[in-house]
Amino acid sequence: MIDQIKAQLDRIRRSGATYVDCRWYPFEESNVLTMWNGNLKQAASSRESGVGIRVLYGGAWGFSASSDTSNLTAVFDKALDNARTAAERVTFPIRLAEKDAIQATFTSPSKVDPFSVPLADKVAFLKGLDDLLNQPGVFQRIGDLTFMRKQIHFVDSEGSEIEKNITEVFGSLSVLGVDAQGEAHQRSFRLNRHGDSRGWESIDQATFAENAERIVRELNQILQAPQCPVDDRSVILMPGQMYLQTHETIGHALELDRILGYELAFAGGSFVTLDDFGKLRYGSEKLTARADATLPNSPGSFGYDDDGVPARDTLLIDRGILVGAITGRQMVEEANARARRIIFPESGGANRATAFYRVPIERMTNINIDPGTDGTLDDIVAATERGILLDGDRSWSIGSNREQFHFGTEIGWLVEDGQVTHVVKNATYKDDTLRFWNALSAVGDASTWEVVYVDNCGKGQPNQVMQLGHGVPVCRFDGVRIGE
Repeated sequence: MIDQIKAQLDRIRRSGATYVDCRWYPFEESNVLTMWNGNLKQAASSRESGVGIRVLYGGAWGFSASSDTSNLTAVFDKALDNARTAAERVTFPIRLAEKDAIQATFTSPSKVDPFSVPLADKVAFLKGLDDLLNQPGVFQRIGDLTFMRKQIHFVDSEGSEIEKNITEVFGSLSVLGVDAQGEAHQRSFRLNRHGDSRGWESIDQATFAENAERIVRELNQILQAPQCPVDDRSVILMPGQMYLQTHETIGHALELDRILGYELAFAGGSFVTLDDFGKLRYGSEKLTARADATLPNSPGSFGYDDDGVPARDTLLIDRGILVGAITGRQMVEEANARARRIIFPESGGANRATAFYRVPIERMTNINIDPGTDGTLDDIVAATERGILLDGDRSWSIGSNREQFHFGTEIGWLVEDGQVTHVVKNATYKDDTLRFWNALSAVGDASTWEVVYVDNCGKGQPNQVMQLGHGVPVCRFDGVRIGE
């Protein structure tokens, strides 16, 4: 198959194409299990395979994909025809940043293939957790396990040949209850990662059991809790909310295609401009953020992107100053040309597609916040005069350019004079993105840092759902409006 693909690449290049690549998926499969109030509601499996072809001709892309690989000539010809048609309407010819020709293999670390685990064992795992969740105050119990596995061969006309073997595991628990006023509340647990592996072994029974008992306990506290007050306070975000704050107001805001306006018709744009790089104070000096696709234990790590560029650890915000973006080969060239200066010396290796039949676009890798020097969670709470501790994403609303936000959380704990006092329900906070990050006053140490998984990040038109992670510590922000 690889030899056939190479022959087609050569043929299309001889037809006048500037560049050609092929992503061949011998297989991509998933397995999803959902237990609902002790009953197995879903046990779904899927498997697909195919090829996706990109052709650059006359400064324009053409794309074609097919699950039928028996006639590669037709698929390649279709991509070339699409590129030729698009080239007739080019206003800004596409150029690609330089990269090395790479021959490599990447395999995500996995000790036990989750697809080798019997269905009965997976169901028994969920049933055992459901028994722990089945307690007074709990109206609804949900346990989810999702497993993904795929093999991708990337071959391009520049001499790259890369094989990727990727396994992903996701798990979550949630409980719902109804308070005396008839309002529903939720408490949940999402698989996070401290180890170095991504297989079945990461589904640790003791960790899930411990968190099952915790979310039931906290749900019952929420059901009896008073309403979150309307106030201006210091907001302390746990990783279970900090990941979403980072995702929405740093990750999406710094995808370069959004900055250049390519997502305006679907997902929105960004308040960031090309003039901001190297100058904009995005946050306080305590903020250092990066797009790190080299973490071994996160779904945002994939070895090589769908341009054939090695995964990188790209600095985005350096002690508060904006210095980088989430980039691929095409957009860095366009951004540098528009800015008339070299902002991005190379691709950040973040161009990815969710399937063989989708075109690669800039996608978040692992958008992380570096741990700080302000101690443990207890240390940060003790140093907070009037605050609120928040965890668990419940709702979110984001401005189209990521300039303002409003988040609702599952649970809040008021903090007075360095002590946690009591739980409050319907805890919310809102702010302007830049004001909020510049109000960052404390960043927890490594003991507070967790890699939180995201399995449903949507972007693109048509929509592409991608998986990634966020390594985030506990963080405190001062003077934030809560309760509205």
